[in-house]
Amino acid sequence: MRPQGVIRRKRDGGELSPREIAFFVHGVVSGAWADYQSSALLMAIFLNGMTESEQQCLTEEMLRSGEVLDFSGVPLAKVDKHSTGGVGDKTSLVLAPLVAACGACVPMISGRGLGHTGGTLDKLEAIKGYRVQLDLKEFREILGRVGFAMMGQTESIAPADKKLYALRDATETVEVIPLIVASIMSKKLAAGLDALALDVKTGTGAFMHDEDKARELARGLVATGKRFGVKTEALLTDMNQPLGRAVGNALEVKECIDILRGDCQDAARPVRDLSVELAARMVALCGAEGSLDAARVKVERALETGEALERLRRNVEAQGGDPRVCDDPARLLDLTLHEVRVESVRAGFVTAIDAAEVGRAVASIGGGRIRMDDSIDPSVGFLADAKIGTEVEAGGALGLLYCRNPADAEEASARIVAAYTVGDEPPRTLPELIKEVIT
Repeated sequence: MRPQGVIRRKRDGGELSPREIAFFVHGVVSGAWADYQSSALLMAIFLNGMTESEQQCLTEEMLRSGEVLDFSGVPLAKVDKHSTGGVGDKTSLVLAPLVAACGACVPMISGRGLGHTGGTLDKLEAIKGYRVQLDLKEFREILGRVGFAMMGQTESIAPADKKLYALRDATETVEVIPLIVASIMSKKLAAGLDALALDVKTGTGAFMHDEDKARELARGLVATGKRFGVKTEALLTDMNQPLGRAVGNALEVKECIDILRGDCQDAARPVRDLSVELAARMVALCGAEGSLDAARVKVERALETGEALERLRRNVEAQGGDPRVCDDPARLLDLTLHEVRVESVRAGFVTAIDAAEVGRAVASIGGGRIRMDDSIDPSVGFLADAKIGTEVEAGGALGLLYCRNPADAEEASARIVAAYTVGDEPPRTLPELIKEVIT
């Protein structure tokens, strides 16, 4: 078998056999396939798609390209959550300790941010000393002792995905559902899960702007998880504006700790509500509670009693961070930053927000990455005070921007102002946080 033959079959709209898909994935990992050959096949898949059987086979081969983790030594149900990403998307930091406090364990293997989206690992590293690079022995030990642990993808977990994702990013072949499904699920299934909750976002700040395409992706992810014996559900959620108030790593961590402490501001309420719902579904899916209603009660109790906050404190300490942030979240803030009030240029009602542009504005001042090798300033960011439906005056505050220097502040502020559409009339409808549950 030669790469050219596999490429030709898919180029001409044919269906690849399991043997051809295995040949491709093994060739990517071993280097037997040149990057230009792999890129050619990815483009052919982008143009011609894949059948469900091809998608499942690709996922399985990518999963088996590396190590499948075994947490059988931890005598609790294993459950995780994956989000397709957005602006201000920080629910992992709230729901992981919530689920752990409810008697399940969360082996969370997370990623870093790129472009307008934030990454869980970058947020965690805003806590002084917090280590996300753990060996599997230490990860397993923290998981058993605390109930959740968080780390980055290792070289041994789905190595085919790491190589293919870089090629997809370089060749503009990211946005094709079979490749997205295989990429996400090969990593998540490698964590040895019993259950998985998915947060598939749609809107201006989401990877999938189109709601129908996002729904198709959610269904593909759920079906794939179930085929591999993992109980899987997805929520289709709104990303037409930043989730919560905070955008920027340290600001987002503070918002999450405030929620766990019971100090939830109105603007952060969507983060609390979505985190509680995802956590409850995780608890019910993995069998730590018998019904979804009972799981919701259990999750709310863990939040109200402070047990979830205590789990976060134990995790931060176990992973080398400063646990004092759990008592004093303001320790996360850098008081030397310039605080700039971002003002509306006209009076009216906020009718739309380009959430991706808000994320890019924060990335441009050091709060995110344009390229994977960029460094991040964890302290900079934006606090969004105006939401869709908010009435503002001319010169009224859209939010507060935190920057290192005035020049950055001026440029980023202008970008954020341009991301807000202010009209004479209020919007007819407000975005619905949870649009659909896909089971």
